[in-house]
Amino acid sequence: MERARLSFLFRTDAGRIYAPTWWRGTALLAGVFALLTIAWHVIEPYADHDLNTTALFTLWIVLANVYRLFYGFAIIMILVCHYNLSAKRWRDAGRPAALAGLFPLAASIAGALHWLEPRVAPALPHLIPLAADLVLVAIILWNVVELGGLYARRAEAR
Repeated sequence: MERARLSFLFRTDAGRIYAPTWWRGTALLAGVFALLTIAWHVIEPYADHDLNTTALFTLWIVLANVYRLFYGFAIIMILVCHYNLSAKRWRDAGRPAALAGLFPLAASIAGALHWLEPRVAPALPHLIPLAADLVLVAIILWNVVELGGLYARRAEAR
């Protein structure tokens, strides 16, 4: 995709797009998310350390925590870009563009609960992050059907 097209898709929620464009934009954002997450899983063991066994400022610990900050910022930017992309598609489908905010909200809550759970294990039952995951999966499926054009294709087939 050329630069002007990417700017239109991800920097503003104004306008309308068709389902194939939404699929391509979503795939691009999912690919970036997957690459960043794989890198985080490789780097994560270096971010956690015990002061009894390692120094506070070693190069690997600093680099891992800098990546942690970058990763968090990048995830927020990916969610904002996906909101802008989905708002265009919701508008094209004749629905309120504000529905695009449900996925970023649910993803942020589910991610925060999974981060928080091991840190406060007895106080946060495992059922709560699982419930957030179920809500997130339901929203993802709803978005795929509605925004991906699956509902429109089914209606046209009748």
